[in-house]
Amino acid sequence: MRRKITYSCIYTYTWCILIATAIFMNFAFVAGAAPIKNKPLKSDTTYLHPTKTKAGKTSYLKNGLHLVLPPLKPAVTSSVKVSVSRPDDKLLNEVQTYPNPVTDQINVKYSVSRNANVTIKIMDMLGNDITTLFSQRVDIGDHSFNYPVNNKLTRGFYFVRVVAGTESVIKRISVL
Repeated sequence: MRRKITYSCIYTYTWCILIATAIFMNFAFVAGAAPIKNKPLKSDTTYLHPTKTKAGKTSYLKNGLHLVLPPLKPAVTSSVKVSVSRPDDKLLNEVQTYPNPVTDQINVKYSVSRNANVTIKIMDMLGNDITTLFSQRVDIGDHSFNYPVNNKLTRGFYFVRVVAGTESVIKRISVL
């Protein structure tokens, strides 16, 4: 979306550039000067020396003028809302596996924030797929899945991997 630039924004920007240029051009930079408190001056350094004006005031400008800048306030140039995705805008939330340790049945609960393809797999400790429990498209909301473990998995440790879109959550379970 294009950003709308107003005349007040251009006017403020031009005014700031004009003031900055005037200040830069009026500073009196002196290449050589008397040493300060018996310290020798460096030849590769530029020094800024104040000058006395006719009124007896100290000025850092060449012409002796005192610069008074008006207060500058930022102007709102756009009222467009920008939506930035946050880390809490996950597709897959609240994944739970219970009971743990598993004896006869494993329950998997999860929540999806938008329609997505969900796959639930059981993997061994080496990451090899043992079985795919569930693989289909689900609607928004909370879901649960039950899987009987009777004589299908041997005793040991396994991982339950729940994949929704590009997000993945892995939970460890132990089968008795």
